Amino acid sequence: MSNNGDKFDKVLNKSDVFVLAFGAMIGWGWVVLSGEWIQTAGTLGAILAFVLGGVMVLFVGQAYAELTSAMPKCGGEQVFSYRALGRKASFVCTWAIILGYIAVIAFETVALPTVLQYLFPNYVKGYLYSIAGFDIYATWVLVGIVSSIIITIINYLGVKTAAFLQGLCTILITLVGLALIGGSFVNGSTSNIQPLFNDGVGGLMAVAVMTPFMYVGFDVIPQAAEEMNIPFKKIGQILILSVVMAVIWYAMIILGVSLAMDSSGIQTSSLVTADAMAKVYNGSSFASKILIIGGLAGIITSWNSFYVGGSRAIYSMAACGMLPPFLAKLHPKYKTPCNAIILIGVLTSLSPFLGRNMLVWLSNAGGCSIVVSYSMVCISFLVLRKKEPNMIRPYKVKRVRFVGIVSICMCVFLGVMYLPGAPAALSWPYEWGIILGWALLGLVFYIWAEASNTEAVEPNYN
Repeated sequence: MSNNGDKFDKVLNKSDVFVLAFGAMIGWGWVVLSGEWIQTAGTLGAILAFVLGGVMVLFVGQAYAELTSAMPKCGGEQVFSYRALGRKASFVCTWAIILGYIAVIAFETVALPTVLQYLFPNYVKGYLYSIAGFDIYATWVLVGIVSSIIITIINYLGVKTAAFLQGLCTILITLVGLALIGGSFVNGSTSNIQPLFNDGVGGLMAVAVMTPFMYVGFDVIPQAAEEMNIPFKKIGQILILSVVMAVIWYAMIILGVSLAMDSSGIQTSSLVTADAMAKVYNGSSFASKILIIGGLAGIITSWNSFYVGGSRAIYSMAACGMLPPFLAKLHPKYKTPCNAIILIGVLTSLSPFLGRNMLVWLSNAGGCSIVVSYSMVCISFLVLRKKEPNMIRPYKVKRVRFVGIVSICMCVFLGVMYLPGAPAALSWPYEWGIILGWALLGLVFYIWAEASNTEAVEPNYN
């Protein structure tokens, strides 16, 4: 089976590509987690943590930009690592990023019923059971499942449909975010931003390790490269622009929330960003609901983008024999990897059954796997510069060794932070359980794929 990218429709323009990446990165996390970031590291500490994470992502993004413009094939990480490091390394790299994508999608599947509970507190009915101290209700689970099915259908019907929805939601998020920032600058107080730092370097690093999960999204661009109708050089430029805009976004949101609410207010708030919006607009509950509507749009943008990224990565792996062949099917009419989309929909529709604590478990486990994949892409970037120096690179990075080595070192440093004994060590059994369970599922799929393909499948990535 060959990875025949010519089957995809080239329908994505420059604005479609930008909103896929930027919309994915700004998502919902800023609504629900901004207070936690500020409490953990202080106002300036949280901003610096996101700038530090942004610098890492910009270095990694340089590698992605060059590789994507040089190899604009469906699959992104799978294509880069396969050509540079071989089949098994490519499997590890791509399976790791897919966990990151699916973690975000599952995160949003849990986030949506949580948001609606803030808007409509009485909609939660039908107690089922409790997990890690969180009560699970039938209506809460139902909202998550139904919304997951809707997003699955939208992505099943074609990437252009998904991109149109993405554009509308990204505009809405941006307007709502600007309203919060503007209101905070006018009606907020600089006295609220104390403490500037909390818990020193430890607090800063505790927030910094969360940033890969917040910034993941620019890497959706290479996944859909074969569906883009733009010059290859522009792909790299849009990728870098999306990262820069996301860094600015998070820094401004943190500052806006800090100006609006003091430390004690943040500590007692159930949804800090919404309460900050209400406060800067004279206690208006309508303003807080507007922000939550913007947050709902953010859920959709992340949800949508990672369906695109995850399904294309799964399709690409299946097309070269790393996953079972049925996952390499393209829909004859909609030109979407339909079975891969359905698989993601089934897996992530189960997440509401595990409750709201999944938000933390998924962000940490997903962040760890994303760092693993990023590091392997950066290694591929350096290997291909040496192995194939004459490869045509429409977007060419300067100071290759410096960019590559710094990228790898930053990824390794963040990766160490997830290990036992480190400031942001993954918890047992939930977070390590997600990673180990995903590794086991990958092994099962890989053995299934090997058994299903009687002949070696060699993709053409030239």
